Amino acid sequence: MNIMVHAPILAIAVPLLGAFALPLFAKVHRNLRDLWGAAVAGFTAAMAVALAVQAFTSGIQVYTLGAPSPTDTVVAGGFPIRIMLVVDALSAFMGLITTVLGLASLVYAWRFLREDQGKTLALTLFFLLWAGIYGLEYTGDMFNFFVFLEITSIAACALVGYRTWESRPPEAAFKTMALYTLGGLLVLLAVGILYGEYGALNIAYLSSKIRGALVDKVALGLLLGGLLMKAGTVPAHMWAPDAYGEAPAQAAIVLVGNTQASLYGLWRVLFTLFGGALFAPQVGWLVVALGTLTLLVAVLMAVIQVDLTRLIAYGAVSQIGYMLLGVGVGLTVLSGRPEFGLVAIRGGVFHMLNDAATVGLLFLAAGAVYRAVGSKDLRALGGLGHDLKWTGGFFLLGALALAGVPPLNGFASKILIYQSSFQLSPILAAIAVLGSILLLAVFVRAFQGAFLGPRLTKAEPAPLSMLVAMGALAVLVIALGLVPGFFLEHLVNPAADALWRGRDLYLAAVLGG
Repeated sequence: MNIMVHAPILAIAVPLLGAFALPLFAKVHRNLRDLWGAAVAGFTAAMAVALAVQAFTSGIQVYTLGAPSPTDTVVAGGFPIRIMLVVDALSAFMGLITTVLGLASLVYAWRFLREDQGKTLALTLFFLLWAGIYGLEYTGDMFNFFVFLEITSIAACALVGYRTWESRPPEAAFKTMALYTLGGLLVLLAVGILYGEYGALNIAYLSSKIRGALVDKVALGLLLGGLLMKAGTVPAHMWAPDAYGEAPAQAAIVLVGNTQASLYGLWRVLFTLFGGALFAPQVGWLVVALGTLTLLVAVLMAVIQVDLTRLIAYGAVSQIGYMLLGVGVGLTVLSGRPEFGLVAIRGGVFHMLNDAATVGLLFLAAGAVYRAVGSKDLRALGGLGHDLKWTGGFFLLGALALAGVPPLNGFASKILIYQSSFQLSPILAAIAVLGSILLLAVFVRAFQGAFLGPRLTKAEPAPLSMLVAMGALAVLVIALGLVPGFFLEHLVNPAADALWRGRDLYLAAVLGG
């Protein structure tokens, strides 16, 4: 049996199995639990990477569950009747981001999490969330998209709030759960409307039938509301700073991947599901406006933060705005397809990868600070650079990259967004640049307050596994900035093309023709 044929389902099923089996291994011995977790993570990562290689080199991968051959597309009555996993270049790209964040989280958690503070529970929830994110990115079915959306919501809220011996995490989890629930209900209602109208759930089949009728517009509005809410965009962003800020560091970076999976769902809805009927620039302008508002509001809120992790959280929300701005510019001009529209989408997609590495690095550095001194309050921190030299260096690197300082990775994607948004409206580019300048000032202040100056307290350096996780993301940040052309050519451009002109290929791969 060629195991690579089954890579799409294995990338979802193996971490799901790992999540449910991990507590059983923990009952036997914690070392057996750790070995099981490492094996599951390694196998899952191998499947995701192999699937990405197949998608980038051989085209769209279609996996049909329950068919005589998983590579068959089963058609009856003119539309697919089986559950399908469909992996194009964009899905594969998102799977790679999920893999990087998941592996970094697991390596970091090995020494960061304590046995008497729910380590087994945290690892179990991590694998459940990891499986759900892969499912969101690989599914070709709208109802299963909703199912995986709910799996990620449950696991994410539990990861934020499982530390019930503290007061703030459960509160943050409740707020997150409320917004996630509302967003999920909107998505479910949209799925029900589409099923009632067309009698199908397959994304490709629905896309071939949608023509922009009133019922389609209602479904689109519901999907936009639900996915933008879960992505943490203004004005429904209030859950994100609390969730990111109160989640333990190894969970916060997986929450970044979860947020990006919701954005991926948004792109899939706008460009693939409704791509045959959606040529109205008003929707693109709506995405652009929300992106601009998100980056500006989040940066301004970051200015007044004194909690290190909440400051990073607002920085993370601001980067969602840049992604929306880039892809929104491309969506606005989709009907005419000028070259700068494709550049904008490439910038937005590239920024998803850069954001994952940069924000992930910052959260891990903040987690090392909290582990060392037991505080995240910038007013009580100072001089940590004397004892946490590597952590301080990683934080500074992430801060400069997040602000888009060349030659780091944030600049490589933001310059594409600046250039393309300027051609749509110079005001958009000016706001984007202003946001980066303010973000630089905010994070320089945070670095100075936490790591420079006289030593206020003795801090224990981070263990090796935590440094390895931070170091791996730091290397990725530098590599993405120094040789962006390599990543653009081999990863970003195919993923952006899947949005810009890949709908017909997606439909042909599933429906034939």
